[in-house]
Amino acid sequence: MGIKNVVVAGGGVLGSQIAFQSAYKGCNVKVWLRSEGSIGRAKPKFERLKGIYLNTLEAMKTNPAAYCRGLAPQGATPEELDALKAQVERAFDGLVLTTSYDEAAADADLVIECIAEDPQEKVAFYTELAKHLPEHTIVITNSSTMLPSAFAKYTGRPDKYLALHFANEIWRNNTAEIMGHPGAEGVPATDPAAYDAVVAFAEQIGMIPLKLRKEQPGYILNSMLVPFLSAAEALLANEVADVETIDKTWQLATGAPLGPFRILDIVGLTTAYNIGRLDPRAADPTTVQGKVAAMLKRYIDEGKTGINAGEGFYKY
Repeated sequence: MGIKNVVVAGGGVLGSQIAFQSAYKGCNVKVWLRSEGSIGRAKPKFERLKGIYLNTLEAMKTNPAAYCRGLAPQGATPEELDALKAQVERAFDGLVLTTSYDEAAADADLVIECIAEDPQEKVAFYTELAKHLPEHTIVITNSSTMLPSAFAKYTGRPDKYLALHFANEIWRNNTAEIMGHPGAEGVPATDPAAYDAVVAFAEQIGMIPLKLRKEQPGYILNSMLVPFLSAAEALLANEVADVETIDKTWQLATGAPLGPFRILDIVGLTTAYNIGRLDPRAADPTTVQGKVAAMLKRYIDEGKTGINAGEGFYKY
C-alpha cells in the first residue's frame, strides 16, 4: 500500500465521508478540525456513516438493489459481507479527531483538504500546514469549484499538490476526479509521480479514477451540476414555483430519482451558499444571485443546512 497514513482536514459532508471510506479501506485516518466544537459536530456524522455502511452491507446479503460499488465486490457472499461489517467497526474505532496540526501531520502520507469554500480560509490553512508536514507528503484539495493553481504556492510543495474531487455518497457514487495544476513562474506544476500516486490512492479506497487533462473550474461533474442547481435555486428565489413543484417537474419529466432541492440537501446548503458567494453578483440583493444567497442564508441561520442537520429544504 503506497499511501497508508491519511489526514482529512474538515469534517463536513464530504470530509466525513472521505475520512470514513479511507478508514474502511484500511488507511490510518486522522481528521483535523478547527475546534472542539467542530469535533463535537463531526462525531454524529461518523456515527451516521457507520450505520449506513453496516445497514447497507447487511441489506446486500438479500437485496441486489442495495449493492454499492464502493463497499464490496459484486456477488460478495454473506460471510464476506460479515467480514466487511467488522471492517466498518474497525474503521470507526480507529478514527482520530484532532485540532492539532502537529498530531495530524506528523506521519502523513496524504492530506486531503475539505474545508469551507472560502479562499482566505484555504490560504491560511495551507500556510500553517506547510510548517508541519514531512517532506514526502502529498497534499490534495477536494474543493468543488476552486482551481489548485490558485493555492499551489501556499502549500510549500506545489509539485506535490493537486485536486481530487469526490461525488456525494462516495460509498455508492464512487467517482474520483483527479486534476493537476500547470504551474506558473516560480511555481512548479504537479509532478506526474504525485498525480499517479493519487490515482492509485483513489483506486485503493474503492473509487473509479476520472483523469482530467487540464484544470477546469468545477471539474467534470460540477461543471454540469452547479448550473442545474443554480437554475432551480433561481426559480425558487424568483417565486416561480415552490420546492416540491420544481423537484416534481424534474423527476416526472426526466425520470430522475431526485429533484434539485433533494440534491441540494445532500450536498449541504452551506456548501451551496459558499459557492454562490464566489459570484460577485451575489453581493447585490436585487440580482437573482443576491436573492439566492439571501434565501440560502436564511435557511442556514435557522439551522436548516441539509440532510445531516435533519432539515434543509425538506425534513428528514
